[in-house]
Amino acid sequence: METGLKFSSPKWRLTRWLTHSGPDTPADIRAALIASLFGTLPIFAGGVINTLMISGVVTWRRPEPLYISWLLLEVVLAIVRVTILRAALRAAPKGGNTHTDLYILLALLWAFSVGYGVFITFINGDWLAATLAGISCGAMAGGICFRNYGAPRLVAAMIFLSLGPMCLGALFTGEIVTAIVFIQIPFYLVSMTIASHRLNRILVSTMLAERASERRANEDALTGLANRTGLQVALERVCASARGHDSDAALLYMDMDDFKRINDTYGHAAGDLVLTTIARRMRAMLRVDDVAARIGGDEFIVLVTGIDATAALRLGEHLLLDALQPIALADGTRVIVGMSIGISIISAGNRNPQAALDSADAALYRAKARGGRCCEVDGGAARVDEATVAGGDSATAAA
Repeated sequence: METGLKFSSPKWRLTRWLTHSGPDTPADIRAALIASLFGTLPIFAGGVINTLMISGVVTWRRPEPLYISWLLLEVVLAIVRVTILRAALRAAPKGGNTHTDLYILLALLWAFSVGYGVFITFINGDWLAATLAGISCGAMAGGICFRNYGAPRLVAAMIFLSLGPMCLGALFTGEIVTAIVFIQIPFYLVSMTIASHRLNRILVSTMLAERASERRANEDALTGLANRTGLQVALERVCASARGHDSDAALLYMDMDDFKRINDTYGHAAGDLVLTTIARRMRAMLRVDDVAARIGGDEFIVLVTGIDATAALRLGEHLLLDALQPIALADGTRVIVGMSIGISIISAGNRNPQAALDSADAALYRAKARGGRCCEVDGGAARVDEATVAGGDSATAAA
């Protein structure tokens, strides 16, 4: 499915039931499965044109009321379904209403129309028309299964509506041989339904594996924060989406002061504990849409949107204060870790990801040159006094 498209979730009880993919399916994957039902106009047009041609040829041969009603039903459904699909494809990139409930209802009506066509050819004893309609119906049933297996229950309902009338029509033929339909169709219905469920499980499992792989590729294994790749993706997204807008974003480049002392004095396990503790504190201070990343060693970056220089400096001060809170190691030793922060403001006229990183890195260098335990942004600086935070605490300073 094309990325960037967001289709509305079904709201009606019936459509929610038809598109249910299991209680253990995550919300984002459910959304992707809903999106898979829409497809594209060329694929959609194949099924529409096929049923229009069959109903048109049958009606041309015998322009009788039943056949004419079938053709008219196909024409109306084709026009309405194409209109709804086009509207949905236009609304999806903007996150608008894609009329998913109506789209699914029309799919059921189309399946019924296909079944209705087969039924009337059977009851009229028109074997040429019945052959054309039956072959078309079987082909559509296969397409329904392999195009809509994102919603197995919908597949079962559509196959039942399209092939079920063939069993009923066989009762009116007066031919004993058509009794075979009562054996073939139920088996076909069951086998295609089972196939769609299996394909659905395979699809969900594949999507879960892809999501886990993507998470591992963009996530720091130790802290659970974004890694350098994940940060780059987020930074490019923020810079691209915000171009031309007035809202600012801030990039806070953080480096622990003399973190090497902790590793040298207490060992790497203690160092890992300090890193994970700082990461946990950092994540707790941020909003859901903000991004915190560890890009290597003791270097962290926070990307915050909708923020100006003053608010970014205030956030930097809070991060400094948080970092200076004592951390208890496994043996009970309490350590304090200082931090230096360089802040870059991503404004409407400055939306280059690499420039933002370079600017924050330069500000961090200036903060380090001033002795550390401070943050610097656009030429302004703020210092946090360690004694103010640690007070009379008997802590081991690791700075």
